[in-house]
Amino acid sequence: MKLRALATPVAAMLAAIAVMGCTDTTSPRDVYPPSAPRGVYSVTGDQTVYLRWLKNPEGDVAGYRVYISTCPNGPQCLYEPEGTTTFTQYDIGNLPNGVTLYYAVTAFDRAGNESELSEEMVFDTPRPEGFDAVLTDAAVAPATSGWDFSEFRRRAFDDPAVDVYYAVANGANLMIAPFTDTDIQDAGFANSLDAIDFAPNGGWSPTGTVELIADHCYVVWTHDNHFAKFRVSRIASGSLVMDWAYQVDQGNPELGARRARPDRERVRRAGLP
Repeated sequence: MKLRALATPVAAMLAAIAVMGCTDTTSPRDVYPPSAPRGVYSVTGDQTVYLRWLKNPEGDVAGYRVYISTCPNGPQCLYEPEGTTTFTQYDIGNLPNGVTLYYAVTAFDRAGNESELSEEMVFDTPRPEGFDAVLTDAAVAPATSGWDFSEFRRRAFDDPAVDVYYAVANGANLMIAPFTDTDIQDAGFANSLDAIDFAPNGGWSPTGTVELIADHCYVVWTHDNHFAKFRVSRIASGSLVMDWAYQVDQGNPELGARRARPDRERVRRAGLP
């Protein structure tokens, strides 16, 4: 006759634990969220915003979630989730140029705990840009010497729609604002078009003319209250090659990278009380 093993209370308990898949009932669940990401800032692009921030110090951070809003703060202002990443950067494309939106970032850990929104108030207004536009000396080829920022195209130096035009005078390469209600200034050396973030309040050329220097960036305030910039990448015999950007939002001086300021008035993200 076969004997059956006695089912002791301890054996029964161990069997039940094995069935449930429990191996450790003493480890507490992690309920502590990471700290909010710091150092968040944006870089303005053409229909694109590039977000950057510092790496969180916690070792169990699994990633970051990016939020977007149409307003900066207030009880009715919600930040909706845009996407997640494991990196400290996130690019958002297909945005409307000339429309200001607001951004925030959270960190989440492997247990699913999510931090508060980042403290910096980050806003950005994408704007069109272009590269390697070629202008010719107005004395040699006048029809292609001027630039119209609003239409992103070359025009003749005497066209009523031209904002600035290129000319060589006494051996000097010049960019000229032909109308008195358009201002221009040399913003100095810039290693990229994004080095100039905001149009300044002053410093405009009293003559409406600047001497062009390779690798310098220049800011233009157009007659119809739009801000633009261009960077000289190359000057050849009788021609100029430049990169440019134009803010379609009238009166908005935002043109490039922007480091945000801390904002202690926190808003809530969508789905949270």
